[in-house]
Amino acid sequence: MMDALTRHGGALDRMRAAFPAAPAPWIDLSTGINPWPYPVDGVPAETFAHLPTEAARMACHTAMAGAFGAHAEALVVTPGTELVIRLLPQLLPRIGRIAVLAPGYGDHAAAWRAAGREVVETADPLSAAKGCDAVMLSCPNNPDGRCFAAADLAACADDLARRGGMLIVDEAYADCAPGQSLAGLAGRDGLVVLRSFGKFYGLAGARLGALLGPPDLVARCGDLFGCWPVSGPALWLGAKAYADRRWAAATRPRLAEAAADLDHLLAAAGLAVAGGTSLFRHVGVADAERCWQRLAGAGIYVRRFGWSDSHLRFGLPATAAARARLAEALLR
Repeated sequence: MMDALTRHGGALDRMRAAFPAAPAPWIDLSTGINPWPYPVDGVPAETFAHLPTEAARMACHTAMAGAFGAHAEALVVTPGTELVIRLLPQLLPRIGRIAVLAPGYGDHAAAWRAAGREVVETADPLSAAKGCDAVMLSCPNNPDGRCFAAADLAACADDLARRGGMLIVDEAYADCAPGQSLAGLAGRDGLVVLRSFGKFYGLAGARLGALLGPPDLVARCGDLFGCWPVSGPALWLGAKAYADRRWAAATRPRLAEAAADLDHLLAAAGLAVAGGTSLFRHVGVADAERCWQRLAGAGIYVRRFGWSDSHLRFGLPATAAARARLAEALLR
């Protein structure tokens, strides 16, 4: 049970089963998902009733490319990015040895190991690139929010491309800080970028994302997913949300302010904020397991890591009542 609760966040059903005496409603701070999602009112009924059309896919595709500042031909719409992460070894069969940023999103290394590739987990993947066929990292990184300079990433991609290799950058949280994105460079050899709809737009259940890369890889990815990889409602939402630049521009400062408020709350409880993004905070604690258990007993679900006894990750509380419950639980 504990492995299931530490592999990913969002397992509220398992938390309820593991802590049946916890007060309801649960406060789920275990994910880095915007608690104030893009409004979904008005999704047309026909998007559920009919197969997704090519026009719907292209509308979403065009809106995505525009929002990312990317060339349209360098992008393919995908059913989220989790599946893409698992399929990358199949799409990139010539990669034998890959450097993966650690600590980081655990499924990156797991997917390549499951495919029989040699994985080098390292805190300095750009330096490790010289001895590898590929590098995979997140920018901003999950869970510590670490970022790499765009110029350094571009140089790494160019060096790998000269050797037939690839830099793969997971930009699941890049919508919070679009100036750090490499999406505008996508299409050149040696670079793959993954983008996720669910985090910034707060609609993780839509399962919508994108792979950006060289045209041949984009074509092979599209062929692999087939005719209708993304649902009609998700395509409609993506087209609408990515075209709504006003909402995105208003959301970024709102999230930054909420993250700053959370920092003050955590500091008041004696916890040290060690990094993060405006969607989550990476926190140092003396005894992560004890703190996690105490919060879970109070009906508050935060992210616990199997690789650290001294860190937790906190998402943003959505309401004043949730912030008050968190503050009270932390001071017990």
